[in-house]
Amino acid sequence: MRYNPRLLRVEDLREAYARLDEIGPSERGRAIMAPKMVHRVIRVDRLDTRAANILKQNMLSIGGEVSLPREVFDYREKEVPAVISGNLKHYRALIARLKEQPFGLKALAAELEEVLAPAFREESRTLLLGGKEYRLGERTLVMGIVNVTPDSFSDGGRFFRAEDAVEHGLRLAEEGADILDIGGESTRPGSDFISLDEELRRVMPVVEGLAGRAGVPLSIDTTKAEVARRALDAGCAMVNEISAMRLDPDMLPLVVERGVPFCLMHMQGMPKDMQVSPHYRDVIGEIAAFLRERAEAAVRAGADPSNIILDPGIGFGKTLRHNLEILRRLPELKSLGYPLLLGTSRKSFIGMILDLPVEERLEGTAASVALGVAAGADIVRVHDVKEMVRVVRVAEAVAGKGAWRNGEG
Repeated sequence: MRYNPRLLRVEDLREAYARLDEIGPSERGRAIMAPKMVHRVIRVDRLDTRAANILKQNMLSIGGEVSLPREVFDYREKEVPAVISGNLKHYRALIARLKEQPFGLKALAAELEEVLAPAFREESRTLLLGGKEYRLGERTLVMGIVNVTPDSFSDGGRFFRAEDAVEHGLRLAEEGADILDIGGESTRPGSDFISLDEELRRVMPVVEGLAGRAGVPLSIDTTKAEVARRALDAGCAMVNEISAMRLDPDMLPLVVERGVPFCLMHMQGMPKDMQVSPHYRDVIGEIAAFLRERAEAAVRAGADPSNIILDPGIGFGKTLRHNLEILRRLPELKSLGYPLLLGTSRKSFIGMILDLPVEERLEGTAASVALGVAAGADIVRVHDVKEMVRVVRVAEAVAGKGAWRNGEG
C-alpha cells in the first residue's frame, strides 16, 4: 500500500484554501488551518483513521499542523486523506516519532523521508549526458525537437527528408539547444503506431547524420527497444519514451544495461485514443503516483536513479483544465525527487486559450516555458529553440538560477 505523499504548492492563503477544499474540512476548521499552511505542505492519502489521529497529535505537539476531513472523528474503519504543514524542523521531528507508531505510520515516515529528501539534502542533481555533466537546478536545459514524420502536428512533415532533418538539427544546435530529440513516429492525438522497419528507415539516417556533427547530445524519442538500441549504437545518449517503458518489455532492460539517461512520461491511454474524454479524480495525485511507480520499477530493474527523468505528459490524455493544473502545480511533481522534463511547445491547449493555429503559438509557448522554468522544470522540450533559449535565460534570471544565482551575472 502506498500513501502517495507529495509536496503541495502553497505560497499564499488562496492556495491554502484551495488545497484544503480538496479534502473537505469543516468551515471552522478551514478558517483556522489556512493561515497556518504557508510552509512546506504535504498531502497524504488513504490513512487509517486511527493513524490520522495519531499523526495529528504528534505534529501538533511539535508545533506543526495536520488538517483532516470531518469523518476522521467517527473512528470507524475507513481511509481518509490529510494535509500536513510545517517547516523542515517539524518534519524531522515528526518522522522520528512516526517510526515508533502503529497503523502504517512507520511506512508513512519512510515515504515522508523520501519525498522530503531533496529538501533535506539541499543539493543539485547531476545529469551525465553524452560525456557532458549538467548540474540540474542551476540552469534549465533546452531540448530541440527534430521530427522525422510526415504527419507531425507541429511542422506538417517539413523535415521528413533525412537531409532536411539533419540540417534542421544542426541549426537548432547552433541556436543553443542543449539536447536534440529525434523522433520518427508521430504521437499526435489520433495517430497510430508505425512498423519497426519504417521507424528505423526514418530516424537512423538522421541520427547518423547528426552524431558527431551537432556538438550536443542526441536523444531518441521512441517506444521500440530495437529503435533505441540502434540509435544508442549510432551515437544517441538518451531515450525519451512516452509510455514510461510499458509498451516494449525490452526497453527498460536496454536502458539499464546501457546506463543512459531516460525519460518516463505520463500518458492516459495511447495516442490513438488519449484525447477521448480523459478523466481524473485528482490529476496531480494520479500523475504523481504513476510516475513514482514507474521510477521505482526502473530502480528495481537496476537503473541508476540519477539517470531517471520524469515528464507529466502535457497534452497526452489531458484536457485544457488538466494541462493548466499541471503547470500551476509543477512543484508537487518536483517533490518526487527526479529531474522534470516539460513539453508544452505549440500544443493544443495553447491554441484553445488563444484560438490560434499551431503555427501562431510562439508567444503562448513562451509563456508556458517561462512559467515552467520558474516552477522548477529542468528540461524544456521545444520547437523554436532560438526564441525559447532567450525565454529560458530571462526566466532563470528572475528565478535566481544559472549565472544569476546569488546575484551573479
